Amino acid sequence: MPGPSLDVLVVGSANLDVVVRAERHPAPGETLLGRELAEHPGGKGLNQAVAAARSGARTGFVGALGDDAAGRLLGKVLESDAIDASHVKVVAEPTGRALIVVADDGENTIVVAPGANATVVCPTPLPPAAVVLAQLELPLDTVMATLRAARAAGSTTVLNPAPAAELADELLALVDIVVPNEHEAELLGGPARLLAGGSRAVVVTRGGAGVDVHTATGVDHVPPHPVDPVDTTGAGDAFCGSLCARLAAGDDLAAAVKWAAVAGALATTVSGAVPGQPTADAIRDALDS
Repeated sequence: MPGPSLDVLVVGSANLDVVVRAERHPAPGETLLGRELAEHPGGKGLNQAVAAARSGARTGFVGALGDDAAGRLLGKVLESDAIDASHVKVVAEPTGRALIVVADDGENTIVVAPGANATVVCPTPLPPAAVVLAQLELPLDTVMATLRAARAAGSTTVLNPAPAAELADELLALVDIVVPNEHEAELLGGPARLLAGGSRAVVVTRGGAGVDVHTATGVDHVPPHPVDPVDTTGAGDAFCGSLCARLAAGDDLAAAVKWAAVAGALATTVSGAVPGQPTADAIRDALDS
């Protein structure tokens, strides 16, 4: 039988990121004057699809865009990275927005207005793919339906539980690999709880502290790739998308995590989520250096 037509299918959000840089993040109730303002393509789903494609995977994206200038801009991103957008709907709701503050140390805070993303549903049938990747910027029913369909089709299922939300064991039982950052992992009850729910691996990204891979046999640590970060926006998405690309290519989890850790680090050296997604050549060069 022929294999799946896609290596990686990403079901997720697409946003226009509105980014302001500031010396630091404001305290509650505080107003700060920022500096330069920029708009970049973003959204966890779109970022991760671009990351997978730039790591060499045949990639498809399921999502929704508004019939507006932002939606047309994001559509061009999918086209330029040769991502299959046949399951991207254009809807009456405005394209999603993410309001991002980036401090001088490179760390960011993000507030998302979902807009069109709230209308995304799991397509029937789900396009066949070796790996299916979802996040939590879509309705939870859509995420559940996607993971259920992917599991039934024999795909490897990966969930980036961001923004963190309570996850039922019914959902976790459909996920092969959960990829939270360290803050999300804590909010979700810790890696042990996620493994107990049925996932076979929990890959916790820890920024400059590297990555911890939790399985039933223990914890393996992957050290960080050293860089001088300028903007951490999209770094976790670079990790998730490139991880799935390497899993689809046949890497075991340890090798895929090593590749993804470098991708995530390189993403912090460029401002903007989509602009910062590294290519396979850049990741390979960093691994060889």
